[in-house]
Amino acid sequence: MALKKSELYSSLWKSCDQLRGGMDASQYKDYVLVLLFVKYLSDRYADQPDALIEVPKGARFADLAALKGDKEIGEKINKSLEKLKAANEVLHDIVFPDFNNEDKLGRGREMVDRLSNLVTIFATPALDFSRNRAEGDDLLGDAYEYLMRHFATESGKSKGQFYTPAEVSRIMAMVIGLNAAHSADQSIYDPTCGSGSLLLKAHNEAKNRTGLDLALYGQEMDNATAALAKMNMLLHDCPTAEIWQGNTLADPCFKQPNGRLETFDFAVANPPFSNKAWSNGVHVAHDPCQRFEYGIPPAKNGDYAFLLHLLASLKSTGKGAIILPHGVLFRGGAEAGIRQQLVQRGYIQGLIGLPANLFYGTGIPACILVLDKAGAAARVANEAGIFMIDASQGFIKDGNKNRLRAQDLHKIVDLFTRQVEFPKYSRCVPLAEIVSNDFNLNLPRYIDSSAPEDLQDIAAHLQGGLPDRDLEALAPYWQVFPSLRAALFAPADRPGYHQLRIPVSEVKALIFHHAEFTAFNQQIDALFTAWRQTNTPRFQALQPGDSPKALIETVSERLLETFRAAPLLDAYDVYQHLMNYWAETMQDDVYQIVQEDWRAVLDGQPNSDLIPPPLIIQHFFAAEQRAMDQLETQREAISRQLEELEEEHGGEEGLLEEAKTEKGKLTVKSVKERIKAIQGDPEARDERRVLIKYATLLEQEAVAGKRVKDAQKALNTRVFAQYAQLTGAEIRRLVIEDKWLAALAAAVQGELDRVSQALTGRIKQLADRYAAPIAQLTAEVATHTARVDEHLKRMGFMV
Repeated sequence: MALKKSELYSSLWKSCDQLRGGMDASQYKDYVLVLLFVKYLSDRYADQPDALIEVPKGARFADLAALKGDKEIGEKINKSLEKLKAANEVLHDIVFPDFNNEDKLGRGREMVDRLSNLVTIFATPALDFSRNRAEGDDLLGDAYEYLMRHFATESGKSKGQFYTPAEVSRIMAMVIGLNAAHSADQSIYDPTCGSGSLLLKAHNEAKNRTGLDLALYGQEMDNATAALAKMNMLLHDCPTAEIWQGNTLADPCFKQPNGRLETFDFAVANPPFSNKAWSNGVHVAHDPCQRFEYGIPPAKNGDYAFLLHLLASLKSTGKGAIILPHGVLFRGGAEAGIRQQLVQRGYIQGLIGLPANLFYGTGIPACILVLDKAGAAARVANEAGIFMIDASQGFIKDGNKNRLRAQDLHKIVDLFTRQVEFPKYSRCVPLAEIVSNDFNLNLPRYIDSSAPEDLQDIAAHLQGGLPDRDLEALAPYWQVFPSLRAALFAPADRPGYHQLRIPVSEVKALIFHHAEFTAFNQQIDALFTAWRQTNTPRFQALQPGDSPKALIETVSERLLETFRAAPLLDAYDVYQHLMNYWAETMQDDVYQIVQEDWRAVLDGQPNSDLIPPPLIIQHFFAAEQRAMDQLETQREAISRQLEELEEEHGGEEGLLEEAKTEKGKLTVKSVKERIKAIQGDPEARDERRVLIKYATLLEQEAVAGKRVKDAQKALNTRVFAQYAQLTGAEIRRLVIEDKWLAALAAAVQGELDRVSQALTGRIKQLADRYAAPIAQLTAEVATHTARVDEHLKRMGFMV
């Protein structure tokens, strides 16, 4: 059976990582990705006339695979790579790592074994790039992304900056308006492009949304990383991208004849944070590129130097985004002056605060500054402010890093592009408010994303009752369940307070069975049913050649839009359930279907990955399963009797103790031997009775176990046979209705349960908090104290 796509990636990483030895991942990645590069070029272009890349004989991956075990494998791989470069002018500037480097790869047999095993990893038949990107599938892109993320995670501190997390790259690509690109002549620039991941995400956003293949330009200071970026461009079908190696600030490669910077339509950047040596080689006072007209950044902090470079690299109609540490929003001195100039000139369209520990090589929180020259004049004329988002709380833990979820990415982009204000999350901050704060852009000044404080009510502690203030805070629930509040609470003996009408233990049942909660359930069910009816035909029509990514994008967007109308539920939470299920299960199913069709049998074996056996049993052999469950119940009943008998008589000096083996076990043989040994002994009558009962139960358990085993074997045989008899309609029903949609329906039900649990939990918390007024507690303490004193007196102690 074909290897699952998700398993393929994890297998690649695990195998590569095992061969790394003591080499840092930031260096080891160069060797792994070069082999991936050669494998891709060989699969795609070997023996193809007029191919984009010529892959001559002797430089193909098959030639590298033939070197396994060769004592000169390192030197010969180097020669193959040089042959590949010589045949392609586009590769001349790429510097490949030395595959004969004994310091990194080991000496003698160690090098031979390591390189042989590494080549073997990429020789797996599942890793076939000959149809990459065909039928909407980008096997290479996904494999590359997976490896890069893991290499960045494993790299030492400050060595993971070659890679920008994919989720952050997508946000930047989407907030700078690439979906509005209108001409193939437009361009995207990244002055600190690393391995090119951010630049490629921007390119893909434009191409996927508009069909336009925008020109790419990038510069990277590190020689090996620049080479990686050039390979990355070729790997991702961007052969015309211009990637230059060099120091962007000291020696920018993209300049006009007059010395000014070349300008671009779009720009993105993730520069090194707070670079202390940024000014080395930069003529700050007389910069020929005229980047510092709004001020000169501090000599020991290059954040604003990169920001000003990016700004100067944009056309007058350009838009860009740059990732910088939060300090750029509020630091004083020269940076404060530059920040004021940028705000007053309207260049900053928005700020997006990101979670801490998101980036590789640093744990500090960062933000995205969205720059917009095109709309700057209008912002100045209208005294418009800056749209701010504080997304610092939205993430999941992923190993030792934090990671944005699909819902976090979607929410950020949705609210930013639509300029929607959301409590404790997003605001359009007026310019006047920014001015009143001396152009300090620190997000907490404008958005309070902290959880509201749960205030204690002293009067309620003293006199009892539930504060109306706390009940009013549950207003979203009362809007959906208007009569539920009256059913739960009655006015207390004084204004401003209520009390429960029912015991706390009955709150959950009252909510769950209330007519308005039932109606709410039905409303959510109706929304899911509507989405289900709309998208089931899309699932059923899935066939070989279709694009899995297009499918999940369509159905997930529809789900999100459908549940925007759901009260009390967060539509993004529902969306995340689908995206989680896609990542865990559904994408493997869909990728298999678009490759193998709806097949219940693959390579002569039941396709149990696509159709798990429990689904077959549920639909075709429910009666047999119930019968087997009954047999299992009978066996378990006998086992419990054995356990009870052993617990009663199996301890030291117990009636079963002498029948145990040397290892302390009771077996049929050991029990029968003991019965035989005490045959005729009148003093062992009780022991013999218990032993006979135990032996009988052991035999009954064995018989019952055999029945279960035989029934399971028979059921397995029938299930196995059923796979071959399934029709196409039955396969679709099992997979779509009973597997995919059933799992998603359960997830939506979980969200409904969360609503009732949240309301119930809060009511119980308030009820418990104010259940006993201070006066009552004081009286109880006095009563208990008097009782203790009385007992002490009776015992002869004076109090």
